Amino acid sequence: MENVTFILENQTFAKWTEYSIQYKVVSILLVTLVCGIGIVGNIMVILVVLTTKHMRTPTNCYLVSLAVADLMVLIAAGLPNITESLYGHWVYGYAGCLCITYFQYLGINASSCSITAFTIERYIAICHPIKAQFLCTLSRAKKIIVLVWAFTSLYCVMWFYLSDTKESLTAGNFTIVTCEYKVSRNLYWPIYFTDFAVFYVLPLMLATILYGLIARILFLNPLPSDPKENKKKWKKDSCQGDKVISSKNYNCTSSTTAASRRQVTKMLAVVVILFAFLWMPYRTLVVVNSILDEAYLGLWFLLFCRICVYLNSAINPVIYNAMSQKFRAAFKKLCNCGKQRSDKPTTYSMALTYSVIKETSNGESPDHYTTELDDLTANDEFLPSKRLSFDNTHLSGKVTFSNA
Repeated sequence: MENVTFILENQTFAKWTEYSIQYKVVSILLVTLVCGIGIVGNIMVILVVLTTKHMRTPTNCYLVSLAVADLMVLIAAGLPNITESLYGHWVYGYAGCLCITYFQYLGINASSCSITAFTIERYIAICHPIKAQFLCTLSRAKKIIVLVWAFTSLYCVMWFYLSDTKESLTAGNFTIVTCEYKVSRNLYWPIYFTDFAVFYVLPLMLATILYGLIARILFLNPLPSDPKENKKKWKKDSCQGDKVISSKNYNCTSSTTAASRRQVTKMLAVVVILFAFLWMPYRTLVVVNSILDEAYLGLWFLLFCRICVYLNSAINPVIYNAMSQKFRAAFKKLCNCGKQRSDKPTTYSMALTYSVIKETSNGESPDHYTTELDDLTANDEFLPSKRLSFDNTHLSGKVTFSNA
C-alpha cells in the first residue's frame, strides 16, 4: 500500500491506493532516466566552467548557478519519488522531510532567479555595451549569484516550519509515514500565489520584454560596437594598404562578435522558453488546487507534471551541447573524446619592438598611439613560414613569429 504523494508539494492525498505494476515501472524508469541524465549533465557543466579558464565568463557563471539549482531539484525532488514508488512510504524520517522539502523549494526558486540574472546580463551586454564594461564583469556576476542564493535560502526557511511527518495506520495494521503539511492545505494558498508570481510570472514577463529588446538590436538594427574593440583601432592608418587590411580585420571581428552574440542569445532564449512551458503544468496545478475545495490529483497527470519539472532541470546541458561550440568542445575534452587539446588554441609568441615618431604637424603626442598585447592567437594559414620585418612611417621595428 502506498500514499500517492507529489513530493514537490509535500501534499498527502486523502485516499490511499496501491500503485499498479505498470505505473511503478513507467514512473521509476522515466524518473531514473531523466534525473540520471540531468545529474550527469549538470555536473559536467559545473566542471567545464570551473576547470576551463576561457569558459569563466559572467554568463557561464550564471549557468553554473542554474546547474547547481537544477541538481538540487533533481536530487531532492526526483530521487525521493523513486524510493516512494519502491517502498510505498516516506523513508527519510522527520529530518529528511524538513531538509528535502527545503532544498526542493530552494532549487526551484534559485533556478528561476538565475535565469532572470543571465537574462538581465545579456540585455545589458548587447543593448548597453558601454555600461557592460563595468556592469557585466566576472566579479560582479559572482556577487549577484551570492545575493541570489542568500535571498532564496532565507525565503525558503519557512518550509522548516511548514512541513512535518505523519504516521497513519492502514487497514492491514501497517504504519505508514508520510511527509506533509503541518496545517490545512487551504492555508498555504498565499505562499503558492507568491511563488507563482515572484518566481514564474515576473521572470517570464521580464524575459519577454528584455529578449524582445535584444532581438531588435541583434536582428533588426546594427550591433552596437564594442568599446574594447574600438579602442584598439587607431584613429588614422598610415597608408592606404594599412587601411584596407585594418578595415577587413575589423569587419571580420565585428561579424564574428555579432554572430557569437546571436548564438549565445538564442541558446539562453531556448532555456527560458523551455522553463516557461515545462513548469506551466505544475505551477498551474498548484494554483488551481489552492482554490478548489477538492484538489485534482490524477495519478498519471501528476506523473506528467513531475517529469516536466525534472526534464526542465535535465535538458539545459543538452541545449548547451547542441547550441554552443565552446560547451561542446569542453564536454568532449572532459569526457576524453576526440583529440586532446589545451584550454586555448595554439598560440604564437611575438616579439614586438617599435618606436613612435611624433608628428608635429598634427600636434598629437606620442601617447596618442597605444598598443595592447592581449592574448594573441593565430591560425597556421595566416602565419608566414619565415621571419617578417617591416618598417612604417609611424612604427619602425621588427615583428618576429615563433612557435610557442
